[in-house]
Amino acid sequence: MNYVSVENISKAYGERVLFENLSFGINEGQKIGLIAKNGTGKTSLLNILSLTEMPDAGQVNYRNNLKQAFLPQEPNLDPTLSVEETIFASDNHTLRVIAAYEKAIKNPNDTEAMQKAIDRMDAEQAWDFETQYKQILSQLKLDNLKQKVHLLSGGQKRRLALATTLLNKPDLLILDEPTNHLDLDMIEWLESFFKQQQFTLFMVTHDRYFLERVCNEIIELDEGNLYNYKGNYSYYLEKREARLDNEKTTTEKAKQLYKKELGWIRRQPKARTTKSKSRIDDFNEIKARASQRRQEQEVQLEINMERLGNKVVELHKISKAYQDNVLFDQYSYNFQPGERVGIIGKNGTGKSTFLHTLTGNITPDNGKIIIGETVKFGYYTQKGITIKEGQKVIDVIREFGDYIPLKKGRQISAQQLLERFLFSRKKQYDFVEKLSGGERKRLYLCTVLIQNPNFLILDEPTNDLDIVTLNVLENFLIDFPGCLIVVSHDRYFMDKIVDHLLVFKGKGEILDFPGNYSDYRSYEGSQPAQEEKKQTDTPKKNWKSNNNQQKLDYNEQKEYKRLERDIQKLEREKEQVQQEFLQELTEEEINTKSGQLQDIINQLETKTERWFELSMKIED
Repeated sequence: MNYVSVENISKAYGERVLFENLSFGINEGQKIGLIAKNGTGKTSLLNILSLTEMPDAGQVNYRNNLKQAFLPQEPNLDPTLSVEETIFASDNHTLRVIAAYEKAIKNPNDTEAMQKAIDRMDAEQAWDFETQYKQILSQLKLDNLKQKVHLLSGGQKRRLALATTLLNKPDLLILDEPTNHLDLDMIEWLESFFKQQQFTLFMVTHDRYFLERVCNEIIELDEGNLYNYKGNYSYYLEKREARLDNEKTTTEKAKQLYKKELGWIRRQPKARTTKSKSRIDDFNEIKARASQRRQEQEVQLEINMERLGNKVVELHKISKAYQDNVLFDQYSYNFQPGERVGIIGKNGTGKSTFLHTLTGNITPDNGKIIIGETVKFGYYTQKGITIKEGQKVIDVIREFGDYIPLKKGRQISAQQLLERFLFSRKKQYDFVEKLSGGERKRLYLCTVLIQNPNFLILDEPTNDLDIVTLNVLENFLIDFPGCLIVVSHDRYFMDKIVDHLLVFKGKGEILDFPGNYSDYRSYEGSQPAQEEKKQTDTPKKNWKSNNNQQKLDYNEQKEYKRLERDIQKLEREKEQVQQEFLQELTEEEINTKSGQLQDIINQLETKTERWFELSMKIED
């Protein structure tokens, strides 16, 4: 059954054309993920689809009496209402019946009103819905129903808007980044909820695991064209690669045919026959196909990292609490060079406070923090870039200088640097307030990296970034030689980047876990569900006894994972140097390359030998 037909819609802002003549349909039961680069019109397309914005041309046709709901990134809630009032203010009839029942419970002496409320609950079969309603509020941590909306944080407002949207049970649910401001438990619950419920979904999300597990169709907006993929994210990646290969082959064939036809055109006399005019028309088509060029620009990340000494950051029995809420208590940790730490935990357990304390923005209640002399922090916060009225994109970068130093003594201009972050010369003179959310995050990332940090802290770096930019950021971070801390709800990102976790469990407890996020979820799943079945061993010991690395102590486990990463990196460097020998080199260059290659081989042998030593301990 067709729910929505989108016919030839176009949208532009002044001279900037986002898209033209787009057409697609949404049918009952489809769960569609929309993928596109930042700034190409994802949010505008969602606004048009939800009827909150009109297209410049074309139309959106909804099925009669279809009930749709839209979750924008910035929900519009009445600040004077409470959480409970916001939920019951919706047009869901069953919710109003539950509201009347909740009210009757508070006045038990009015037996007539109580009986009437119970009868209506029976008539509307609202008991199961009430259970679901309370489950949704509990899962999204909306426990204080009396709290006014204007007192909520941005994340709480987003979760309240999500809860209200889900409870309205629309036929079609349109979502703009639904996993933003949700902790990992909430995201996994929402995945499960969408699998169980018969929602029809159309969403934009950067969460690749969410796309993989929820969506049954992917639509890609690429260079103004829509491409449909009838499958999940893995299927999309496979078929997209095949499409791009096919496009490349077609363009190459068109170029060869174009050269042939161009020779014919040049040989023809001015007087044309009907037959030759037809061939000329065909030639113009061939020329257009041969001239097609994909905008395959990617963000280029490069920094001139300051040298990092052996002493990095030492935490000695630091504590922080706000009234009765203890975030961390007598916590000690010694960061080592090259560490790649992921921080996870439910909202409100102190993750961001920990980072601010680490970087000196917040003073601990007690304990001390010792920072090495060579440490230079780069801190990417959730707050993002501070927008100054009338400030242009180029002005943001020029605050750090007209020329930015890179590796090996090189430097580039502020304009060239912005081009590497996909800001064209024309875009550089746009006002910052006109940028999309993803473009602002990309600009902010640029300002953090150009300061050449050797201790990089990223607090929710994946929010609002498109998947293309995320892939580039991941590849950059994999090769980043300094210290790295990542706080993220993006499970795919965490699995790829970090090799151990600090798990903020609440009430001051921080678990140091050797492994990535998927390892941790496997470990959690292997533990008894009930509290009374817990073993006397600590979680860390339980993990070690269950893990295939049971014969390694904690430091050896960290070393083992680090060696695997180092060996892979050295293998790539070895291959690169060997390829350079195929080029024409001077005798001096050959000697230099030979020395580099021998150094890499020596490191490989040393690290591989140590890796085998640790492997033998596992197998014993």
